[in-house]
Amino acid sequence: MLRIAVPNKGSLSGPAADMLHEAGYRQRRESKELRIVDPGNEVEFFYLRPRDIAIYVSSGRLDIGITGRDLLVDSGADAEEILPLGFARSTFRFAGKPGSASGTEDLKGRTIATSYEGIVARHLADSGVDASVVHLDGAVETAIELGVAEVIADVVETGTSLRNAGLEVFGEPIMKSEAIVIRRTGSDAEEPKVQQFLRRLQGVLVARTYVMMDYDCRVEQLEKAVALTPGLESPTVSPLHNEGWVAVRAMVPAKEAQRIMDDLYAIGARAILTTAIHACRL
Repeated sequence: MLRIAVPNKGSLSGPAADMLHEAGYRQRRESKELRIVDPGNEVEFFYLRPRDIAIYVSSGRLDIGITGRDLLVDSGADAEEILPLGFARSTFRFAGKPGSASGTEDLKGRTIATSYEGIVARHLADSGVDASVVHLDGAVETAIELGVAEVIADVVETGTSLRNAGLEVFGEPIMKSEAIVIRRTGSDAEEPKVQQFLRRLQGVLVARTYVMMDYDCRVEQLEKAVALTPGLESPTVSPLHNEGWVAVRAMVPAKEAQRIMDDLYAIGARAILTTAIHACRL
């Protein structure tokens, strides 16, 4: 069986379970379950602490895992990203007192507090900056006020908590993170069960990104309509009972669907509708 690590809690857990369910895999019913078997798909799921998943996968005990890019880098584990999943996005930034620094180059000789020392240490090394990194669990906004550090590095969403602490971000982002699928570095990328798992998740990503659009239009407007809905390879066009009319079906980006419907209506298309896609293989 394919052995897969899944986050057991936190912001990664729910969306990961939802995606796996959409991909046709059985998921746990109780949060206390730490392992389940999906015999129909020949998969065994292990529900683990998100920070530990990269370590388990790098050991070779588990084949692949779902975790955050930030957690993979922070762990320093011998594992690599093979598929971004598009949820649990976050951005890591430096922050300090207003005017205290403008970029990474200003951090030489300073002390930086963070919950992600692996990420920060790697970024500093890549930038050629020698600074001290202090590891703190949980919120780090008070580290500067209490004199533990001169700068902090943390996840920044709206920046409200930083502003409330009298801090501001500076410099370029340290890292942009999201949920990812990982494997042990150097493991067989073409293993059939792994490839099947990745195809299923990719199918979910496509299904979430596109909708199926159907509409009727007159033959003389077909070229304009097809230009608006080119589909992935080409739209499906079928003649209607009423002469001079055709039915068109194509996949379109979900975020553009309403605009495309307006444009189709403007050129004379009618009976325009969209339907959700629940599964897909490209």
